[in-house]
Amino acid sequence: MTISTVPPDRNLPISPMRYDPRAQVETKADNLDLASAFRMLRRRMVTIIAITLLLVAPAAIMISGLKPTYQASARLIVHQPLATSLGAEDTSRGNPLDVKSETERLLSRSIAERVVREMRLNMRDEFNPALRKVSFFESIRANLRGLFDTEKPASAARDSIEATIREYYQALGVWHEERSEVIQISFTANDAELAAAVPNRVVSIYLDERKGSVGARLDAAETWIRQRIAEQKGRAVIARDAARNYQESMDIVSKEDAQDERIKTLLELTGREGKIEESRLEVKATISALETADNPSAAVQNIAVPDSISTKQRDLRAQEEDLSRLLELYDSNAEAVVDLRRKIEQSRIDLDLATKQYLQSMRAKLAALDHEANAVQSILAVAKEKRTRDALAQTELTRLQRIAENEQAALDKLEDQRRDLAAKATLPGAELEVFSPASVPLVSQGRGRLFYLVGALLAAISAAVTAAFVLEMWDQSVRSFDQIAGMARTIPAGLIPRLARKENPKTIFRLVQVPMFDEAIRTVILTLKQSNGGKVPNSIVVTSAHSGEGKSLVARSLAIELAAAAIPVLLVDGDLRRGELDSFFRSGLQQGLNEYLNGQADIRDIVYHHPSGIDFIPSGKFSLQRRVRPNGLTDIIEVAGAAGRIVIFDSAPVLASTDTVLLTALAEKTLAVVRWGKTSRRAVEFSLQQMKSPRNSEILVAINNVSPDKHALYNFSDSELFSKSLMKYYQPHTDDTLKTIINNIFSLKSKIIHK
Repeated sequence: MTISTVPPDRNLPISPMRYDPRAQVETKADNLDLASAFRMLRRRMVTIIAITLLLVAPAAIMISGLKPTYQASARLIVHQPLATSLGAEDTSRGNPLDVKSETERLLSRSIAERVVREMRLNMRDEFNPALRKVSFFESIRANLRGLFDTEKPASAARDSIEATIREYYQALGVWHEERSEVIQISFTANDAELAAAVPNRVVSIYLDERKGSVGARLDAAETWIRQRIAEQKGRAVIARDAARNYQESMDIVSKEDAQDERIKTLLELTGREGKIEESRLEVKATISALETADNPSAAVQNIAVPDSISTKQRDLRAQEEDLSRLLELYDSNAEAVVDLRRKIEQSRIDLDLATKQYLQSMRAKLAALDHEANAVQSILAVAKEKRTRDALAQTELTRLQRIAENEQAALDKLEDQRRDLAAKATLPGAELEVFSPASVPLVSQGRGRLFYLVGALLAAISAAVTAAFVLEMWDQSVRSFDQIAGMARTIPAGLIPRLARKENPKTIFRLVQVPMFDEAIRTVILTLKQSNGGKVPNSIVVTSAHSGEGKSLVARSLAIELAAAAIPVLLVDGDLRRGELDSFFRSGLQQGLNEYLNGQADIRDIVYHHPSGIDFIPSGKFSLQRRVRPNGLTDIIEVAGAAGRIVIFDSAPVLASTDTVLLTALAEKTLAVVRWGKTSRRAVEFSLQQMKSPRNSEILVAINNVSPDKHALYNFSDSELFSKSLMKYYQPHTDDTLKTIINNIFSLKSKIIHK
């Protein structure tokens, strides 16, 4: 550790110095941009390289074992035989078959078995897994499967073609091109000649299979058609006999003239009936008008009457008009008026008598019309009944004749189908038009091992970079004060760099000069002074959220730095359960803080005076006994303060022990150590809440174990503390004068420590 040449007074106020901790700079967000992404890649370079190697290694092994493969294909189109589709409308071309159905036929199991046996594919280890040698990876996979699957699958027989057929289907490709009827057959194999022979053989076997299947279907269809024809002939004869027998039994007239005469008579009777009904309605209206009228002479004015009644009605009207004129000239008792009135009365009597006679004649006419109407209705009912009977009989006869015609049409259709089947039996099942037969490929398929290796490398790098981004997003650990700037009651105490194994002292006597580390410890001490009004606090608790965060290293480094500055220090191992500071001091004391709190030892028995000027109290042996000195820690602070010593407690993790919470309430200042890249922000926040007390209004936080190279790659505001220019500043120089100065400082420091 470096020390000052002139020990300063620990109580000297430093407020006029206006010192600000280096971590207390304006924070800025770690924005995601291209520079941030590039820095992230540099930070995670080791992870990216490791993941890339893990992914590329098995891929390289698999790629190195690849064999060259050849693929040959044939292009063809399948037609129905031309003779089956020729007709009057189209005599130029045949109608293509269903491409999807024919594609499935080419993939049928029967064709696959014939190809495997005829081409002896089951004798090749490329297609028969039973002939292959089990690779190292296959054996490992089989062993792993056997750990979980108790029923192990039986190995395939060497002469079995089941596994060979599966491999055959994987190498075979049959598909049709979109918007066309062209079918393409391809086959992939390690042998170029075999790759060309298989598609051609599939085509020939397909023709044989198609012809055999079509012939069998035609034979079965012809047998079925002949049976149907025999049955249909019987049904047609029965239908014709039924129609003829019904016509004879019902005496149905089939001559059109006789039927027209019956219809004419029926129409005449219907017309006559209508006219009679009209006359009856007119006569009824006349009778009704005459019967309901009080004055017959007035009633005949509104209906059609004979001329005699009309003449009398006109004469009466004329006499009444003459009477009206005479009454205008003479008195009503005049002789002319009286004579005219007598004539008018006589005329009315004659008109009434004529009207009654006319009413009697109308009633007689109505009776005659009723009689005639009844006679016509009787004749019409008989005619209609006969017409209806003839119509029903004719309808039934028509139905029977239609049935007979349908049966005969079905019979004719079956006969046509039989003749068509007989014609098709003489034709092949399908016709092939081969556009390009499969030929032996000259070059292997694929782009070569180098291409696949480069592709695997690029894919592995992409996966590794993606994993690096995921790890970066999942990283919730504290790496800068920018990340805990929003937490209340915290004072940044500085960033403490990571020590290498050779730089981390195993004992308190070994001194190694680490300029960056020493500077960081001095920064922590200055922050403690400034937060305490310009002087070093009398009692300091060094703690952390979890174990393994470097609080013991920071505590003993603070003690060494203060002791080197001639400030008396009392270092207390406050981790009562797992304290390990004594392994550095090697005090040889049998009792410690546990024994003191349990009343088994006095304070003078547990203090070890180190030659460096540091007094040390070990933790002792942990015990579950009741503590008889509940105020023992307060007594230690008071005794040390009376002796003018600074008490530094290396306490247990605050989340693991309540003793730390009690101790932070007693000490003047609390220094929380956070391990860079390990402690989570949630743990830091929760530990600060646990240490909350009226006395500890503000808690100092130091980030320990910082990796300078990686921290400089972040976009945090305090990353500038580890920039390249500052890293060069801490590197030692080869100048002889500088070496002399360093040697003098080391010598002086050793002398002060030994004193």
